[in-house]
Amino acid sequence: MVLPQTPSFRLDGKRALVAGASSGIGRACAAALGDAGADVTLAARRIDVLDATVAEMKAAGMSAHALPLDVADVAATRVTIAQNGPFDVLVNSAGLARHSPATDTKEDDFDAVADLNVKGAYFLTQAVAKGLLAAGKPGSLINISSQMAYVGGIDRAVYCATKHAVEGFTKSMAIEWGKAGIRVNTICPTFILTDLTRPTFAQADKRAWIEDKIKLARVGEVEDIMGAVIYLASDASSLVTGSALMIDGGWTAE
Repeated sequence: MVLPQTPSFRLDGKRALVAGASSGIGRACAAALGDAGADVTLAARRIDVLDATVAEMKAAGMSAHALPLDVADVAATRVTIAQNGPFDVLVNSAGLARHSPATDTKEDDFDAVADLNVKGAYFLTQAVAKGLLAAGKPGSLINISSQMAYVGGIDRAVYCATKHAVEGFTKSMAIEWGKAGIRVNTICPTFILTDLTRPTFAQADKRAWIEDKIKLARVGEVEDIMGAVIYLASDASSLVTGSALMIDGGWTAE
């Protein structure tokens, strides 16, 4: 009897696009995909920062390129993706948070967060999918969502609303494009220590709240996301679509 073989986690020959790749989770995802053999296009508004990361990846033997992209600019995003695609893998890590009590939410803050987290994410995913459909290719589209897509949080009504929306359109897109072999999933991290989140962790009361909620009793690191991205991007997850992969240390287990 022949033993079954583990599907490959390698991404050789695949083209991957990582939006929001200039820092934090996006940068880590780009490195993970490159290490797994993908040809990675790193996209963000800060091209100088992208260039530095691309240089590091190339020095490590990876294939990487920089692409200026503002996901919130839907028209420009459509053109850019059409000109540079098709991409076999999308990781959308571009996101924004402006926290305040719900009674103090400003319309401008609501619009800015929703424009990037929902509208931008929706149309970026659509643009990459259109390229795959036109080429008759399968693909894996991954949106970086949040544990806050499944729970509420103090001062996070707007952010939670946008991430709940990402989960909704991800499921619908997965249903629509499944027969074309295009998978659409989310990754839902807990609080991850990055340059952007350091101010939150620096506040003793907020760090205590976070550590109390995370059952594994430690905060997240960007490395905690990297294996999940490889799994969802690769053939190892070929029957996974319309799903959310929780990387929350048990936060949402309650």
